Amino acid sequence: MGVSEAPQESFTEQGGGRGHWGPSSEPKVPQPSRLSTPRLPRLVPARGCSSLCFQVMENPSPAAALGRALWALLLATLGAAGLPRGGESVCSARAPAKYSITFTGKWSQTAFPKQYPMFRPPAQWSSLLGAAHSSDYSMWRKNQYVSNGLRDFAERGEAWALMKEIEAAGEALQSVHAVFSAPAVPSGTGQTSAELEVQRRHSLVSFVVRIVPSPDWFVGVDSLDLCDGDRWREQAALDLYPYDAGTDSGFTFSSPNFATIPQDTVTEITSSSPSHPANSFYYPRLKALPPMARVTLVRLPQSPRAFVPPAPVPPSRDNEIVDSASVPETPLDCEVSLWSSWGLCGGPCGRLGAKSRTRYVRVQPANNGSPCPELEEEAECVPDNCV
Repeated sequence: MGVSEAPQESFTEQGGGRGHWGPSSEPKVPQPSRLSTPRLPRLVPARGCSSLCFQVMENPSPAAALGRALWALLLATLGAAGLPRGGESVCSARAPAKYSITFTGKWSQTAFPKQYPMFRPPAQWSSLLGAAHSSDYSMWRKNQYVSNGLRDFAERGEAWALMKEIEAAGEALQSVHAVFSAPAVPSGTGQTSAELEVQRRHSLVSFVVRIVPSPDWFVGVDSLDLCDGDRWREQAALDLYPYDAGTDSGFTFSSPNFATIPQDTVTEITSSSPSHPANSFYYPRLKALPPMARVTLVRLPQSPRAFVPPAPVPPSRDNEIVDSASVPETPLDCEVSLWSSWGLCGGPCGRLGAKSRTRYVRVQPANNGSPCPELEEEAECVPDNCV
């Protein structure tokens, strides 16, 4: 079927890697070295199709097929370069935005009474380390393996390797706009703050804070988008829950180093997972753990440069991502050991004697948890050696 003659057009690149057709000279394709290729068939946009759909002006020859393949590869590359991955929304906010970020620890003995660290070291939080980045970079992600740098941070609080990884990602892919940090919190409950800047190509925020002490547990945020179409969110708040980095197999806050081989992926720690009574977060009576911490981001005005402390986040705001009620006391039931073996049966001859066994308290009850049962039990018996 013939195609009418059309003015020669060329594919020109627009901002963001997308292209369009416009009046110009005939498109030129780079020729492979040491390969003589005949003149490529001229392409024009097909009717009823997008700008990346074309018709061939003549029947393709074997040599022209190679050129058409090169065109397809070139156009696919140019057309996809500016598209967000996985159906992500495109940020069109013009000016960069600055935010204050406030981390608030909620790790109290009331909310988490089981094995709560009181000394050597007491419950506390490491420094906060984060980055403003694009979708090409991921600091950490649930159900994926952590990097060596994040492993060192989650296990020992060492940030050097993770900082180098972030810097390398920024230099190689231009996927990281800025790195930010906040001081450590010396107790389970407390606050720390920092400032950060985002721009439309780097509107995502990720950070991690290590739980101290712990095998490889942390809290954090993965790729929180502060852009909403053509505007920046005024504020956002998230409740934070514990995660296991998958590099150490310890069950308790004070577990010794026990490397996970092979390495596991990042998993969320819940009140029933890992399902083991020795786990420091094992609360079988709870459907879900209370939040260990909360992070609040508030957009700063652009005129003053002084730090503006974040205002309290009121409930039911459009740009608040998570809103939770006040955390109630977490009941902790008494836990006792298994019964010991029965003791010797003692008593006078010709009468029934008595024997006993004991058990001890492993976890004292707290916050109206179930009380401890009897710790000693007696039973009648026939004396082995009567007197």
